[in-house]
Amino acid sequence: MLGIDIILGNACSLLAMLADSYSSTRKTTKGVLWVQNVSQVLYGASTIFLKGYSASVQNAVSLLRNLVAIKKINSKILEWFLVILGVVLGIVFNNLGWIGYLPILANLQYTLAIFKYKDNERAIKISFAICVVLFIIFNFLIQNYVGFCSNIVILITTLVAVFRKKNVEEVIDDSEEIESK
Repeated sequence: MLGIDIILGNACSLLAMLADSYSSTRKTTKGVLWVQNVSQVLYGASTIFLKGYSASVQNAVSLLRNLVAIKKINSKILEWFLVILGVVLGIVFNNLGWIGYLPILANLQYTLAIFKYKDNERAIKISFAICVVLFIIFNFLIQNYVGFCSNIVILITTLVAVFRKKNVEEVIDDSEEIESK
């Protein structure tokens, strides 16, 4: 029989997946980040129930990072503080050995991308896809099968959104080129 922690952790993962899938359909960086804030809270709850504390810390730091990006606070000191905070707290709270480093790496690369590509929705979605791949591996290894499956769905949703927008942009570029001739 499954323990209540596993059931609650997987239920939170499912709700977070729905939020993340929705986030990848948003048309602005701000929209993506606001919806991801909801998923960060739900993923944080999930990893607390499933005792993956390095991931829980990453969710808390990600929530702060997204708020800074949404508010467009341009402070290199604050940005680097959040990067270092995520890494340091992730290492301190890592209770899973090398598996616990996967969420730290995922959050590190995504945080750097958000601060570097603040207004580039496509670049943020691509970085988000990389982050999701690392969480696919993490969730499989900690036996969070709802999180594992949901991250696969999120990856597909995100990649479809990225490539759909790229194809639309290529069609617009081609039509502008034809019109100019």
